[in-house]
Amino acid sequence: MYQTGIFEPIPAHGRYLGLARQPSADRADVRALLQALAAEVDGRQIVLGLGAGLVTHLAGADAVPGLHDFHAPADSRVALPETRFDLWLWLRGEDPAALLWQADALRERLAPAFVVVEDLAAFRHGDGRDLTGYEDGTENPVGEAALAAAFVDHQGPGLDGASLLALQRWQHDLSAFRAMTPARRDLAIGRRLVDNEEIEDAPATAHVKRTAQEDFDPEAFVLRRSMPWLDGAAGGLYFTAFARSLDAFEAQLARMSGAEDGEVDALFTFSHPLTGATLWCPPMHDGRIDLRALSPDRPPR
Repeated sequence: MYQTGIFEPIPAHGRYLGLARQPSADRADVRALLQALAAEVDGRQIVLGLGAGLVTHLAGADAVPGLHDFHAPADSRVALPETRFDLWLWLRGEDPAALLWQADALRERLAPAFVVVEDLAAFRHGDGRDLTGYEDGTENPVGEAALAAAFVDHQGPGLDGASLLALQRWQHDLSAFRAMTPARRDLAIGRRLVDNEEIEDAPATAHVKRTAQEDFDPEAFVLRRSMPWLDGAAGGLYFTAFARSLDAFEAQLARMSGAEDGEVDALFTFSHPLTGATLWCPPMHDGRIDLRALSPDRPPR
């Protein structure tokens, strides 16, 4: 079974915690703390992700097939920061104050072994729009197609139902965006703001053209669950893409960044990523996070 918060619609409010393992933390203490956390996390109101560094530390580099740290494409024409989170939590709910208290409690509980390096509040904008006003995740697969795209299958107990997550926190230059004419904004996105219809003759640099999931070989479908964020006058999109493999995200990023053909996504004219990370979101088993893949007694893969 998968963590249902990944599949459910975006909540009214969210909070993201990215944590790094304390170098002095004993492996046994880290494992015990993680097991206690796994019993508390329900996969719905809190979604849990583990970084490649932590997985390797606990169970070896081969414990989770396909998991590796985020790396920018070698020939990227734009800056793509690489971030390392050992532990990541997406808190989901209706009350931002409740999420703040929940985040503080988790911070204290995890403090013996982990330190928070990112703590960010997010929210649902309208019916699921970016701060720019454009709909986000229009081409998300739905139903059975979404399940097939987002979750691992046929890999065995402890792995089936897991999801590999790619995330980037994008900051928008809202002044630059406001300075663009409505027509230029539409061409940069590749859709009309007024009706969300795709512009057939949009330039090759339009975001929709760069990321059309069915245009890749193989097709690069992911399940996006991104949320806008604000911090004072700064703001943007906390992009999250859940998939059965990191290949789809990496193919899209190579095309967006110009690494594939030299054409850079027009999104970069008014926005840029501040972070980039990849994680493993374990499955659920008997109502709790399933960490059997990280067992010290598991046979090598």
